[in-house]
Amino acid sequence: MSTFTCPNGHASAEADYCDTCGARISGAAPAEAPTLVDTPPVSTPKGEECPHCGTPRAGQARFCEDCGYDHTTGKMPQLTEVLPAPVETPAGEWTATMFADAAYFALNEVEGVTFPADTGERIVTLTPPQVRIGRKSATKGTSPEIDLADSDPGASHNHALLTLNIDGEWLVTDLGSTNGTYINDEDQPLTAGQSRALKDGDQVHVGVWTTLTLHAPPAP
Repeated sequence: MSTFTCPNGHASAEADYCDTCGARISGAAPAEAPTLVDTPPVSTPKGEECPHCGTPRAGQARFCEDCGYDHTTGKMPQLTEVLPAPVETPAGEWTATMFADAAYFALNEVEGVTFPADTGERIVTLTPPQVRIGRKSATKGTSPEIDLADSDPGASHNHALLTLNIDGEWLVTDLGSTNGTYINDEDQPLTAGQSRALKDGDQVHVGVWTTLTLHAPPAP
């Protein structure tokens, strides 16, 4: 039987590669390179995410709890009456008195949540064209003008939106909040994406105890 000597001095019965050390024997035809086949990546199934902010969709919920994206229409909540640029309130600035409302909290009956002891009031200036109510979060990318992250555990990251329309009146829109947005003493909250015009003295209830009472600017 013929033998072949590899570069390392081994006697090999194979003519192309040494059967002892695997070195290629001089004169042997190079082995063909393997053919690479493009294989599409295998995706791991996961729950549907909001295409606007990436938050996982809660079941078949229509609106994203974080940014208010409408999964049905593929749009963000918008009010057609809103001007694209800030507008001035004719007679000055609207404000809102924000406070922890014990009466509203009593209606919620949230188990395991204690009403805060220090319930002082805070005056908030409503700066046109929009004021967002919610909870600030670096990971969620939310930075509402009225931040309830440290004051109301029941507020959603994007809870409600106050918007000044072309007639100089403020509208409130629920952004698909978890605990709802209520107006005055009404029993039913606004539905996700629903807007309501507000007047001087109207109250907006969000979270588990936060109430905002709107104040129109004084007459000139």
